[in-house]
Amino acid sequence: MATKWTAGDSSAMLCLDVNSESFVASGAEKGALTIWNSQGAAIGYLNLGDDNDVTCVSFSQTCDSILYASHGESISVLDIRALKEPTEHFHVNEDEINCLSINETSSHLAAADDSGSIKVIDLASKKVSRSLRRHSNICSCVTFRPQRPQSLVSCGLDMQVMLWNLQKTRPVWTVNLQDLAQEETEEMPQQAGCQLFNPPLAHFTTVASCGNIFACGAEDGKIRLFRVTGTRFELEYGFCGHSLGVSQVHFLNTLSHPYWLISGGNDAEVMLWDVSEQIITDGKGPLKSTGKKSVGSTAKKGHGAEGSDHGAKACRGNKSNHILPKLRINHGEKVNWISAVDIKGSKNILVVDQSCQISLYPLTDL
Repeated sequence: MATKWTAGDSSAMLCLDVNSESFVASGAEKGALTIWNSQGAAIGYLNLGDDNDVTCVSFSQTCDSILYASHGESISVLDIRALKEPTEHFHVNEDEINCLSINETSSHLAAADDSGSIKVIDLASKKVSRSLRRHSNICSCVTFRPQRPQSLVSCGLDMQVMLWNLQKTRPVWTVNLQDLAQEETEEMPQQAGCQLFNPPLAHFTTVASCGNIFACGAEDGKIRLFRVTGTRFELEYGFCGHSLGVSQVHFLNTLSHPYWLISGGNDAEVMLWDVSEQIITDGKGPLKSTGKKSVGSTAKKGHGAEGSDHGAKACRGNKSNHILPKLRINHGEKVNWISAVDIKGSKNILVVDQSCQISLYPLTDL
């Protein structure tokens, strides 16, 4: 049973983020932004004033009181201790921003937009340091990798997943999910739960705390796990759970177990997964080897990338065995954003949908 957090504003909520002190920021339609304490009380409210939806909120990685919020083509910098006018303002993107990501040193901020480009802002100089243009459709998500502040991954509605290094203006490796999906269909045509005829438009990426494992949720209802090795990445595992598109995936990096993954979908389901058994240990983490091997790929020039993966097999061997979620929540509404928060030592999932409320679900016995 969910606990509902409700404030006075009636705008539909679109996004969430949580800082290390368990304060929650939520963004909503028509410029509404709210700050919540861990007891679910709204302690701050601001309307950013331009009537654009707040599409993403992201706390600084080094200062819990600094919050970045995207609305339209703009990014506002706010201090939640005194939630008034923005302390700074960036207008560098060409189209509506979908996602923000700040690296762990808080030296750079990346903003992905509808034009398919990613603007990377040097927060010390307050200037654009890189303009990354390789997605041919909407860039839906960008994520910096933990422990590697110069590296990030992105995905988009062009079905491309890309690995970037800030020293370069083109991706160092690219994988086309449509190619993977075709190979998956050929090898396992009867996978239950997957939308085999829906194109695998890539909606969201999340990177585990180790920095080498990341997940991508797509429109075909599938979650795919990738491993980064040097300047390339390969499919490690793919699994189905959602009957419609996977709009959200997040590693719960605040947990002692680094490979818990939560997902939310257009099917109104929220799920918790333990993917440690699907990831081969690299000698740096607590993972148990499963004996699986990642299928090699052939690097080819093309598509504007330094390397492009055309050979990884998603369903070969055990790479796409169906796994079961540790927890399945029928939320009842299409999921806009999910996050997690620790409240007095208890772990909880936060969910926002088209309502003006935040739903809180406790995670027990983990």
